[in-house]
Amino acid sequence: MGRTVTVATCALNQWALDFDGNLERIFKSIEIAKEKGARYRLGPELEICGYGCSDHYYESDILLHSFQVLAKLLESPDTQDIICDIGMPIMHRNVRYNCRVIFLNKKILLIRPKIALANSGNYREMRWFTPWNRLRHVEEYFLPRMIQEITAQESVPFGDAVLATLDTCIGTEICEELWIPTSPHIEMGIDGVEIFTNSSASHHVLRKAHTRVELVNSATAKNGGIYILANQKGCDGDRLYYDGCAMISMNGATEVLVATLDLEDVRSYRAEISSRNLAASKVTPYPRIKVNFALSSSDDICTPTSESIQWKYHSPEEEIR
Repeated sequence: MGRTVTVATCALNQWALDFDGNLERIFKSIEIAKEKGARYRLGPELEICGYGCSDHYYESDILLHSFQVLAKLLESPDTQDIICDIGMPIMHRNVRYNCRVIFLNKKILLIRPKIALANSGNYREMRWFTPWNRLRHVEEYFLPRMIQEITAQESVPFGDAVLATLDTCIGTEICEELWIPTSPHIEMGIDGVEIFTNSSASHHVLRKAHTRVELVNSATAKNGGIYILANQKGCDGDRLYYDGCAMISMNGATEVLVATLDLEDVRSYRAEISSRNLAASKVTPYPRIKVNFALSSSDDICTPTSESIQWKYHSPEEEIR
């Protein structure tokens, strides 16, 4: 019996501090995702304010305006009946974090701070943000009053947790966490997480797209699962060019943008990996946030799934051109 889910990922051309324009593009991406039947929408890193805000991150206004945009997203009819995964900076206990805010039907499910910050080469995230170092730990985050009035929630979970929906389990990575040796998706997968999401602001470097695709595919080839990656696209006002490259991979094969995939394929694939199953018997479990929502529908037995595609790698000469 099949258990198909439709998920969407976005490559958005966001601009630093363009709160109105960024909001418009986020709304458009959610509209397209819903039109194509998606029940989960993932956007790029820090998409509300834009990634390249530099020392503007020190200003309290950037936090205020980000929450104002989040309020508009939460109260809009366009964001109902789809899990929305949005990126923004958040101050928790006087510490600034690079976060994902995941919400459904005017309720915030989880705020997930970034664990591994990019801090080499062109990246200086440690200048503006602090990594969340309390793995598998969740705290209460007390919401601003403007958000409480919409969600009727005084506080929400903040930390390293995963979402347990009615039909699957979803875990989050943020950009750099895919590239480090101890990527969270490894133990999340062993603990039963079936869908991994990654919101990125990964800039263009010659041949980097090849590495990015290989990392995503290898994340699910060894352990099984569905991996969804969103990325920034274009120049957001800083010195870097972001090359999009949004993708969806299942069990080591690649789909792009919106895909309908069968969870039973993940479960069958994993059941044959004995080393993974031995590790699963002794893994330290992640805190699970229960979500009364399903990514699949009751009549999905006959729903066709997306065909895998062969990624076309450009030659170095083509990339330069």
